[in-house]
Formats: sequence, C-alpha cells, structure tokens
Amino acid sequence: MMCYYRLFVLLALSSFVVESRHLKGNSYELSSFHRSRINATIEPKIWAVLVAGSNGFVNYRHQADICHAYQILKNGGLEDENIIVFMYDDIAFDVENSRPGVIINKPDGDNVYKGVPKDYTGEDVNVDNLLAAILGNKTGVRGGSGKVVESGPNDHIFIYYADHGGAGILGMPSGVDLTAKDLMNTLKKKHAAKSYKSMVIYVEACESGSIFEGLLPKNMNIYAITAANANESSWGTYCPGEFPSPPSDLDTCLGDLFSISWMEDSDIHDLRKETLDQQYQRRTAVDDMVGASHVMQYGNKTIAKQFVFNYMGANPKNDYYSPSSDDDSSLTTTPSIVSQHDATPLHFWHKFRNAPEGSPKKTEAHKQLMDELSLRKHIDESVNQIISVVFGQEKVPEMLNTVQSAGNPLVHDWDCFKMLVNSFKKQCGSTSRYEMKYSRAFANMCNAGVHINHATQAITQACSTNSPPP
Repeated sequence: MMCYYRLFVLLALSSFVVESRHLKGNSYELSSFHRSRINATIEPKIWAVLVAGSNGFVNYRHQADICHAYQILKNGGLEDENIIVFMYDDIAFDVENSRPGVIINKPDGDNVYKGVPKDYTGEDVNVDNLLAAILGNKTGVRGGSGKVVESGPNDHIFIYYADHGGAGILGMPSGVDLTAKDLMNTLKKKHAAKSYKSMVIYVEACESGSIFEGLLPKNMNIYAITAANANESSWGTYCPGEFPSPPSDLDTCLGDLFSISWMEDSDIHDLRKETLDQQYQRRTAVDDMVGASHVMQYGNKTIAKQFVFNYMGANPKNDYYSPSSDDDSSLTTTPSIVSQHDATPLHFWHKFRNAPEGSPKKTEAHKQLMDELSLRKHIDESVNQIISVVFGQEKVPEMLNTVQSAGNPLVHDWDCFKMLVNSFKKQCGSTSRYEMKYSRAFANMCNAGVHINHATQAITQACSTNSPPP
C-alpha cells in the first residue's frame, strides 16, 4: 500500500515540474493545451459598441439610429454591461425637440431613447476613448462610465457606427476625427491579443467603403458592411418634405437608409434563423428600389454565413416569424432619400418654411439657412485656394476628382492625411460636417508628395481669409 502511495506522490510532483516550466513571475502560465481546454468550456459572450459620431439637432438621425440599435440588442438578450454606447446625448432634451425625452427612428416609431446607457456623452465621445474601449483598455479611457470591451477568445463583437464620413475618415463630435488607419491599427491589436472569436462591423457614413478598402485583411475574423462604397454618399431618410415624412413637429431626418434597413429587418425577423448575408441581401434590395449607394462587404466574408443572432442576440417575440412573399426588404414602404450633405440645409429650409410669418423663429431659421449656405461657399472656396497655393490652379480638378482604383487604400502616407484633415476640421469645420466631402482632396495632395507644413499653412490662411459666417 505504501508503494502505491509513493508512486502517486512521484507522479503528482512530476506533473508539477512539467507545469512549472510555464511559470512566469509570481503566476502560472498554462500550456496552450490546457488553455484551449479551459477556453472551450467558457460560455461565449456578445459585446457591442454603438457610436453616434455627431451632435446637434440637425443631426438627429445619427443618435436615433444608435438608440434604435440599442433597443434591438437589449431585446435580443444582451446585458447593459456588454453594450457600450457613445452618443453626445444632446437631442432628446434639445429646445428644438417638441417631444422632450423622446427620440424616434421612423415616423410612427416608438421612443428608442428609453433606457439607453449614457456610457460616453458630450466631450467624452472622442477617438481616444472609442479606441481604448474597443481594445478593452480601462486605463486608456477618460471620463464616461469607464466601460470597455473586456472580451475573451470565444466572444463575438458587434460594432456599429453612424455619422458623417468622408474618404478615409469617420466623424467624431469632439476632438479629431477617426482615420481608417487608426481604426485598422486598433483592430489589429485586438486581433493580436486573441480577445475575440469573430467581429462584425456596420458603418453608416458617406464614402464608408474607404475605411476598409485595401486595408482590412481577410485573416482577422472581421466582417465589415458599409453603407456606401469608397466614393459615394450615404443617404438620410424619413426626412421633412419626403415620403414618408417625419411628424410635422420634427423638421429633421429621423434615420439613415442603410441603418433603418438592417434595423427594421432585425425588428421583425427571427435572428436565430437569418444569416448576416441574408440581411445584407435585403439591404441590397432596398438599394435597387431607391437607386441609393452600394452597400459593400469587406474582410472575412465567410462570417456572413453565420446567424445574426451571434452578434445581436434575438428577440423571443420573433421566434415564430413567418416570411411572406414580399419580404425582401422588411421596409413597409419604399422610402425617399436625401444625400447626407443635403440633410442640413433641408432641415433649415423646412424650419424656415414652417415658422409663423414675422415670428422670431422665422427670422432665426432664415439666418441659420443663410449661414449654412454661406459656410459651404466658404469651404468650397477655401479648398480651391489651398490646392491652388500648394500645386497651382491647374491641379485643382485633379486633386478634387482623382479616385484610387478598387482594392487600393485611399492614401499612402496616413500621417500626412491625418494632419491635413484634422487641421482643416479645426480651421474650417462645421456641425453639418460639409467639409468632410473634401477629405479625398487632402488624400490626393498627400499622394502627390505635398510638404505638410506648406499645406497646413495654406489651410490656415484660406480658412481665415474667405469670410465665413460669424
């Protein structure tokens, strides 16, 4: 009996010696074999990051999109601790909102603002906090709830962004804008850390394809869908004067076409049975109906075969959903659309038209409309002046219109691009973000070998001398 006992002790000690080879510092590092066995027993989680990159009542639709997305995830079974919301949170109680505390995403829609977590609001909605939250870097966030994506190797991540965009950039309401390269570097770090199993990214923005075109590898288990290709506008919908229109007391667009398409699809379908590709195909059907932008796919497209449920959960109310023969788009009507760049003047025009004659509201709305048009003229003239100063007047058309061939990234020198677009935002930017339509010109300037100091000096001079509205 004693011999058996000694044999057992020796075997136990030898096992300890083997495992101790993985000792680092004061803790044990498990072998890859043991680690994989442990990971296989951990229940996977869904993490979500929702980002509205704008502010101001004129941009109502972006925060409405994000709030609607939250309701889908919440109804799908996700806990608030796994949903991180970035939104300026200035429209629900804006003086222009005739329904205080209420945000809707379609004309007859429910209040999607109810219960939305206020993780990062106001000035805390910025690039540094967003990238730190995606990485799971608690020490990297400043302000807000401090919530970050603390995902593990078995977890699924869903990121949804809605706002103005331009070639190579996504807007943020505070500080600098997010460049495609900075986002890509963050995603590569997340992948290297082995802190997710797969990731799905939806981007609602103009020229949003440029965020991933030629940049997102296929081997990172990331699948991205964008509202537009690298060269075209995305579209607002449920806009005043269009069909269907928002309620008469709301003179602003309620949603964006790409966003309301996938969300209204998710509102009614059983997401345990619908694949990401099926949702993409339904969105493409909407494009064909209204002649909108081209929704694009990037990265690992095999992920599209997975069920939407893996990234958004599923509402039990939809378990018995039965598709009908006319169920291609999920939209009850074919909506009219408005270019993102036109949504701001449209808002001010309808605000002016609907205000009582001779009232202070009419005067204010007229001034806002004229200021917006004047600002756009100022931005147009400034860009032409910048290019003329740096390259000569004859190069203006080339810098404005050159487009990279499909499959190639927007720009070669991303540091140059980042410096120029952020300098231009600081000097010539606006709430409507009209200036973002010229980000491609700055990319072309960088591709042509512009001297950065010369360009930034030209930006400062042009933006200060072309008489913007006070």
